Amino acid sequence: MATNNAGKAREIGALFACGGGLIKVLSLADLGLSFTAGEDGKTFTENAVQKAAETAAFLRARTETRGLIYATLADDSGLEIDYLNGEPGVDSALYLGADTPYGVRNTHILGLMKDVPDEKRTARFVCVAACALPNGETLTAAAALEGRIARESAGTNGFGYDPIFFLPECNRTLAMLSVEEKNAISHRGKAMREMARLVRERQ
Repeated sequence: MATNNAGKAREIGALFACGGGLIKVLSLADLGLSFTAGEDGKTFTENAVQKAAETAAFLRARTETRGLIYATLADDSGLEIDYLNGEPGVDSALYLGADTPYGVRNTHILGLMKDVPDEKRTARFVCVAACALPNGETLTAAAALEGRIARESAGTNGFGYDPIFFLPECNRTLAMLSVEEKNAISHRGKAMREMARLVRERQ
C-alpha cells in the first residue's frame, strides 16, 4: 500500500481479509522502505491513481524489490461541504495550511457555518481507492458517506474532521462511533471493500 503507516495498512488489510482469499496488505514501512508519492491531481481519483502509479514505479526500481510482483494500493479522501462549494475537498489535508491542526480547521468551519440552517449543512466524506496491477491496469473504486456539519465538535474517536461530521441516522458525530461502527459505514471502508472484491476477481 502506498503509505508509510503500517497501522493504516493493517486496518485496510483487515477489510481485504473479510472476503477471503490470499491477499496480504503491506505498508512501505513493513518492507523497510519510505516513499511519498505526489498528489498533484484536481480530483480524488487523479490523486489516488497518481499515488498508486508512482509508488509502483518506486518499488520496481528498488534493488530489493525488483523482480517481485506488486499490486500497489493507494487512496485519497476528503470532506466536501455543500455550503462551502465543496470545500475543503481534495485539499482537505492542506486546508488552512498543511501544518494547521485539525482542531483549528474544525473550529474555522464551524465559525463559517454558525448561522447556516440544518438543511443547508449537508456534507460528505469521499474516498477513492486505486490499485496499480503488475499488468499495467489500474482499478478504481469510489464511495461516499453522507451527513452534515455538526453545530459543535463532539467525540474523541477517529481523527481529522470526524468530530464535526454529524450522522443524523446515528444521532452522533463520526468521532463518537467505535472503530468497528465507523469501518462498517465509512467512505474508506466501503471503497476498500469494493477494491478487495475487484482484486479478488483478478487473482
